[in-house]
Amino acid sequence: MYIPAFNKFPNQQEAINFMQRYSFATIVTADHDVPVATHLPFLIEQRDDKVALLSHFAKANPQALGIINKPVLVIFTEPHAYISPANYEKENNVPTWNYLAVHAYGKASLLAEENETVELLAKMINNYEPGYLQQWNNLPGDYKQKMIKGIVAFEIIVDDLQGKQKLSQNRSALERENIINTLSKSEDSVESEIANYMSKLK
Repeated sequence: MYIPAFNKFPNQQEAINFMQRYSFATIVTADHDVPVATHLPFLIEQRDDKVALLSHFAKANPQALGIINKPVLVIFTEPHAYISPANYEKENNVPTWNYLAVHAYGKASLLAEENETVELLAKMINNYEPGYLQQWNNLPGDYKQKMIKGIVAFEIIVDDLQGKQKLSQNRSALERENIINTLSKSEDSVESEIANYMSKLK
């Protein structure tokens, strides 16, 4: 990912926090030089100095087997906003787009044992809807087995983490304030979230 120095996340922990907040991501691989992508919810775990991404495919998804021993890219991105040149001090300007994104590269391995898949599902339920865990635990065993057999669980150990926050850092203080004010008044919650991220940079 192209990242000018002033657009970098301040540190790796900030990138991890972003992934954990916007954890519905896109996993990208290549099949004979053809890009393949699937949109999945992820768990992001910190293991000492390692970052692990965990999720599962539908078993019928051909990408499930295409990730073994191949480079994998997972793209985390969410809030973004159109930036009008009306916010700038000079007329000679053009529109742009503010956004945040994290690209995680690594190698994937399948969680082949059933107990590993069961553990992953419990972790995901606990992460996304803890109140559902008891209902899941009480479901009939044959029903849960059917669900488990229909997925392919995997984890990715990240070896390169790239974070970009393009938030008008190259504009003047007045122009940034204009943008924050404009986006803060928007009825679009995503635009107001960009304003919040910009405000945190002050």
